[in-house]
Amino acid sequence: MSAERHASSSLTSPEDNAMFLDILHEAPLFGHRKSRSLFGSILYVFVLTGYGVLAAGAPWIFQPIKRLIPPLLCSCDVILLVVTGMFQQYFVYQVQKIRLQGYYSFSQKLKHIVRLPFAITAYGTAAMLLVMVWRPHISILSISTLLRIIMLIEAICAASFMSVYIGYVHQYNSLNSQPDVLKSLYSPLQPSSSLEGLRYHDGGRLSDQHMALLQYQRENLHFLSEEILRLQECLSKYERTDDGSTPQVDLAHLLAARDQELRTLSAEVNQQLSELRLARSLIAERELEVQRVRNTNDQYVEENERLRAILGEWSTRAAKLERALEMERMSNLDLQKKISTLRNQNVPAESNE
Repeated sequence: MSAERHASSSLTSPEDNAMFLDILHEAPLFGHRKSRSLFGSILYVFVLTGYGVLAAGAPWIFQPIKRLIPPLLCSCDVILLVVTGMFQQYFVYQVQKIRLQGYYSFSQKLKHIVRLPFAITAYGTAAMLLVMVWRPHISILSISTLLRIIMLIEAICAASFMSVYIGYVHQYNSLNSQPDVLKSLYSPLQPSSSLEGLRYHDGGRLSDQHMALLQYQRENLHFLSEEILRLQECLSKYERTDDGSTPQVDLAHLLAARDQELRTLSAEVNQQLSELRLARSLIAERELEVQRVRNTNDQYVEENERLRAILGEWSTRAAKLERALEMERMSNLDLQKKISTLRNQNVPAESNE
């Protein structure tokens, strides 16, 4: 299989490989990458801070209505749950935008972080519901104190995860590198090596990376289509004027360059689809090989068990033979003793005669 891949890679022309090597220098979205706003995340951190302050100072804030402190705290927690759900939708939208910009690693890191505040708030709401329903009697802590502790834990955990999210988004905004999703172009195209098995080790992740790359290329196509339409409008405006031919020639040249980029990206998308199918077929072949190895291993295990059973049977027979030899040796000793006794008895009788 590796020899076939060597042969297929050797048949690839340098021009075909150059098409993929030049993609790093022809990524239109990289020059037009938009920074993600931190206003929503910072606003949510302020909401969590106010929520924590409310939980800590509830006895003093609601001092005139102490009997209503537990219901008010639960109501504030439900409001926070609703607000967190709305913010989560906004954060998920931000992460999708980062993924469409081609930064796959950042989107993978942020994909799980943005859902944690809502999960923490939901668990806190469930814990407060249990406290209100069961009303545990703890001598040190009252019901309102338990609710306040749960609210403080919610606020601290959610704020910590939001701090991590803000740090990652700030790092993304300060990046000055090409989209990391372009690196997946080289995974099926590199020549075989000693680490070839690791390339398709995680098939789901490879398919996910190729899907992110296709989405990035689709965004590129959309961006280039808008650029072509804009340049066509500018070209039509210049054609209607009599200011000379130089701007028109420049715009025509730029439009042709953009059209060429659009065709190149379309060809790359088609190539990526074929590479994705190739990767999936290779993954299927590896799975078949693994299944054959497992079947062979199972056969060896069965053979070993059978040999162990035979070895145990021969060990039992050997032990029986040893016991039989020992008994035979003991019987021979007894016979020798009897013979020696009889000889001793016969010797005095012969001397008397």
